[in-house]
Amino acid sequence: MADEVSRFPVVGLEDLPEDLRRRVAAVADKSGFVPNVFLALGHRPAELRAFMDYHDAVMERESGLSRAERELVVVATSGANSCTYCVVAHGAILRIRAKDPQLADRVATNPWTVELTDRQRAIVDLALALAVDPSTFTSEDLDNARYGGLTEEEIWDVGAITALFALSNRIAHLTSLRPNDEFYLMGRLPRG
Repeated sequence: MADEVSRFPVVGLEDLPEDLRRRVAAVADKSGFVPNVFLALGHRPAELRAFMDYHDAVMERESGLSRAERELVVVATSGANSCTYCVVAHGAILRIRAKDPQLADRVATNPWTVELTDRQRAIVDLALALAVDPSTFTSEDLDNARYGGLTEEEIWDVGAITALFALSNRIAHLTSLRPNDEFYLMGRLPRG
């Protein structure tokens, strides 16, 4: 069981429809491996396509939060949701984008008390308020984010990313999605 990628069927890159094969291959070319999430979601191509489209829409925007700040949201909310796959995979990306080998681990283990800049704290607090108990989310949470220096667009970014990864975290739990071994060392050691 420890070597299984998912509790559900997985596919190989060659089994994906052509459009998805090209998109996943582009990620694999950049990272050097195919992230397991694509193999696990690939047996339902329409859902993988929708997931990738929404991911790219909120995570690859050129305005709003920086790329490192977007990953900060993912790691904080995924840590709060106990999602191993997303903490490990996006922790690796955060280490690289923030150029900080410790930030992801500190945020994932206790995002409520980790030492952050005022801006990072505003981002993390907003994301956690929405992720952990959304029924108690109020205008005060938005006001605190504004007071912390976030623009309306950046607040929307935090909300959209938090929402996407609520879905992603739940799918990872459902499938018992295993992180790729490669993610564990990314951003911790100098590139060779």
